Amino acid sequence: MGRLLDVTVPLSPQVPTFPGDPCFQRHVTHSMAEGQPYNVSQLVLGTHAGTHVDAPFHFIHEGARVHELPLHALVGRARVVAMLEGAAVTVEQVRRWDLHGVERLLVRTRNSGTLRQPGFREDFVYVEPDAAGLLAAQGLALLGWDYLSIEKFGSHDFAAHRALLGAGVVIVEGLDLSAVEPGDYHLACLPLLIVGADGAPARVVLETLS
Repeated sequence: MGRLLDVTVPLSPQVPTFPGDPCFQRHVTHSMAEGQPYNVSQLVLGTHAGTHVDAPFHFIHEGARVHELPLHALVGRARVVAMLEGAAVTVEQVRRWDLHGVERLLVRTRNSGTLRQPGFREDFVYVEPDAAGLLAAQGLALLGWDYLSIEKFGSHDFAAHRALLGAGVVIVEGLDLSAVEPGDYHLACLPLLIVGADGAPARVVLETLS
């Protein structure tokens, strides 16, 4: 068994939230410290809180919902590539990556690690729509990203999301790849199995292959 790398951002009230989305909250409903026989909490959060999966239904009306996502897309060999400079993934950048035979791609940018810091950043690295279209044409099953959205902040047409989700590509956002070197890994990405949902928080783990 290889070394396991947890690339999930822990959920807490401090984790940044995309503007307009519900903030994460945990309310204690039963407390042993107050004399009750067990501890229980109530969670309040959006389906795109922290590390999460975008199902096609997020932007495609007839697209697959979380409970319909194929496990094949979520578990299997994945390639991590790094782009530590630049404001966006472009077509030219995609063409520089070796994606032959790659079904699951995770992109490490300067975004990685910033979700562990308070405050939403509007200047996050994003994926240009034409680059998203090229990635979809590569036959990807999954694209992993290291901020809360692949889309340029302020977009009104969400063309990058539509290009990927319209092709059935599962998008995983909110990863922390700051401690992950480029290369191939085994990926396990398991979102909460929420019936009918457009997205869901996920625990995402990489396993080294050597």
